[in-house]
Amino acid sequence: MSTSKRLHYTYAEYLSALRDSALKLEFDDGVIYAAAGGTAAHAAAGAVLRQALMGRCTPFSSDLKVRVEATGLSTFPDVSVVCGAIAPSPIDAMAITNPSILVEVTSRSTEDYDRGDKLSHYKQLPTLRAVLFVSHREARVTVIERREGRWHEREFRGGERVELAEPALQFEVDELYRGITLDAA
Repeated sequence: MSTSKRLHYTYAEYLSALRDSALKLEFDDGVIYAAAGGTAAHAAAGAVLRQALMGRCTPFSSDLKVRVEATGLSTFPDVSVVCGAIAPSPIDAMAITNPSILVEVTSRSTEDYDRGDKLSHYKQLPTLRAVLFVSHREARVTVIERREGRWHEREFRGGERVELAEPALQFEVDELYRGITLDAA
């Protein structure tokens, strides 16, 4: 009797597992991962973006799946912003392929992956203009923004205003962190 676990799944098997799971599951290169749960910071990020965008684009919660067709990653970003009509994946009608902004609220367990491999996947989305990383450690938002075909990184801290060129977006870092308890570790 073998005790080894299966390490590679098809996308159809992933979709079946996702339907039967109470957890959000991500898919990357045949591997299925459980996604991290939401916090008050996750909810605050969506609310602040909704207000800042004032109907020009639509922010969605982590219930919306994003598929990176170029790499095969299917994931549930903490917030996804779509400007215009939603473009579903040709192989997964429940996943979109055209976010303009993605937001990840970091945690101790996900920060390295979010800022590393996951960001590399995200950069393959042709419609993506920016990725925002909301720190769990301090009042800090890191913006990775595509301008003139290149990716640029900026950080905004408490007392500063996050500004994006496209789509036009502005909000105060302090507004995002109002009422949020940070993980100082």
